[in-house]
Amino acid sequence: MREAKVYYKELFAGILTETDDGEYLFRYDEMYVANHPDKFITFTMPVTIKPYRDNRLFPFFEGLIPEGWLLDIASESWKINKADRMGLLLACCRNCIGAVSVEPISAKDE
Repeated sequence: MREAKVYYKELFAGILTETDDGEYLFRYDEMYVANHPDKFITFTMPVTIKPYRDNRLFPFFEGLIPEGWLLDIASESWKINKADRMGLLLACCRNCIGAVSVEPISAKDE
């Protein structure tokens, strides 16, 4: 299982999880839901207490991953298979252009 903290600007928005079964979950943080109900990370994922689930990485997070020659550089530098979308997201998306950033949660952080 791999997880990441998702931030909207400087605010902790929620947790993105890839389960060992290959399912993806995104759950907004309860405090974020209570205090920022209109600050969704994407139109397709409005703020709600219910988790979002999918068998693929959510398109919004896919869109944060580099493409083209930047993807080649990232894949080669970190030795991450281009098909490992969660791995690329965790490696490349801490300081994205835009309002959302993704910070890996390591096993020692838990």
